[in-house]
Amino acid sequence: MAINLEAQPALVALRALAEPLRWRIVELLAGEELCVCHLVEELGVNQPLVSHHLRALREAGIVESERFRYWTYYRLRPEGLEAVVRLMGDLMTTTSAAPGGRRRPCC
Repeated sequence: MAINLEAQPALVALRALAEPLRWRIVELLAGEELCVCHLVEELGVNQPLVSHHLRALREAGIVESERFRYWTYYRLRPEGLEAVVRLMGDLMTTTSAAPGGRRRPCC
């Protein structure tokens, strides 16, 4: 049975965060709001690539943007990351609740 990613905000966010450059963008945005030119300079990649990854992060609900004069600044949406934190917390609870939970051999 396939997972419907559109119905699972945490899975959509995890999928977006799995790309290393997107993760680095999130790390940079955790400290301050930045525009594309700041990210291009910091990451050492071209502007279209940064814009592509920002769009993916925005669609996943992790990043939002705001116009300021001639520039568009990007910032993290903490609520966009909350679903991921909850999912990971649930996983940790499940993992620690079942120490040595090994299945019997099939054969």
